[in-house]
Amino acid sequence: MTDHTHDLERVFSHRAFIPFVTCGDPDIETTEGLVRAMAEAGADLIELGIPFSDPIAEGPVIQGADVRALSSGVTTDDIFDMAERVRTDLDVPMLVMTYINPVFVYGPDMFLERCRRAGICAIIVPDMPYEQKQDLQPYCTKHGVKLISMIAPTSEDRISMIASEAEGFIYIVSSMGVTGVRTSFSSNLEEMVAAVRRATDIPCAIGFGISTPEQARRMTDFADGAIVGSAIVRIIAEHGRDSVPYVAEYVRNMRAELDRA
Repeated sequence: MTDHTHDLERVFSHRAFIPFVTCGDPDIETTEGLVRAMAEAGADLIELGIPFSDPIAEGPVIQGADVRALSSGVTTDDIFDMAERVRTDLDVPMLVMTYINPVFVYGPDMFLERCRRAGICAIIVPDMPYEQKQDLQPYCTKHGVKLISMIAPTSEDRISMIASEAEGFIYIVSSMGVTGVRTSFSSNLEEMVAAVRRATDIPCAIGFGISTPEQARRMTDFADGAIVGSAIVRIIAEHGRDSVPYVAEYVRNMRAELDRA
């Protein structure tokens, strides 16, 4: 079995573009097509959202995707199986975004074991506070899956502490509130990145609200990557099972803008 422990090391060799999809929206077959198309279009790392009934970090767009995905009957096992199929012929790094409840219902040891078998290199758990990361960290370490730390505008004097123990990369939340397309962002993003860089040399990627190529370029002028979720999920909501070419074109445009920068 291929070792994906070091997948993240190649993601940030240039300005990284990291798209998000909610798995199972509108069905798992479309999600597999989207993952393949995004990889071909230039995605550096793909974030696989596991749908959940109480997604407290998500705005209306991704909440709607979670409802559609759960209504389609998709399961966590379906998502791991899909990732394993993709892994047979694609080497694009993948991570999962989920909540702490589904991990513990599944069983953290089994969940992280399935991540490893599916070639998933990292996990993001937005409702798990830094102080509780040891609930999951031993299982991540055991199975070679990076536990990604998040830093928000409210982190302030905790940034150094969080960053000093982070691994893989640091997910910087661009603004207060939930996910969703935005026209403006927190005014202290550059200061947040600078604070991280004083504590660690691992990369920083900014997410929450980025939707246009210009916004992604602006964020990667001082950070290492841009994460886009709601703008892509909105395309999927509009086109459903026919969304693959539209999302691929979106990713291609993002990649082109970052390559021009």
